[in-house]
Amino acid sequence: MVHILGVLETSLYVPDLDAAASFYSQILGLEEITREPGRHVFFRCGAGVLLLFNPEKTRQSGDDVPPHGAVGPCHIAFAVPEEEIPRWKEHLSACGIPIEREIAWPHGGHSIYFRDPAGHSVELASPSIWRIGD
Repeated sequence: MVHILGVLETSLYVPDLDAAASFYSQILGLEEITREPGRHVFFRCGAGVLLLFNPEKTRQSGDDVPPHGAVGPCHIAFAVPEEEIPRWKEHLSACGIPIEREIAWPHGGHSIYFRDPAGHSVELASPSIWRIGD
């Protein structure tokens, strides 16, 4: 049998690459690894990569990969240690980012939700919400 090791990359499509790149680097602290102005910005995210794309550019043919893109708000969740969630709440508040929702899950773990500049729902969650160790 063949096996999936995990998610290698996750894509978000954003109309303003600079605003999104600033958010993910300055607010969430992700390390930028490459950028093509007007088309994409890529970030290291743990063992994977977060890809931010300008959907108008990625829907055009002629790229090395098939055309792709999405419209509307999506959801992304980042794993954070349970004990750091209160500090994340303080950090986001200090940065002027409102918390949209906070959930203590019935089977354990916590999540906080907020929006990025493109309107995507961003979640910071303890891995235990999926019964994965912190």
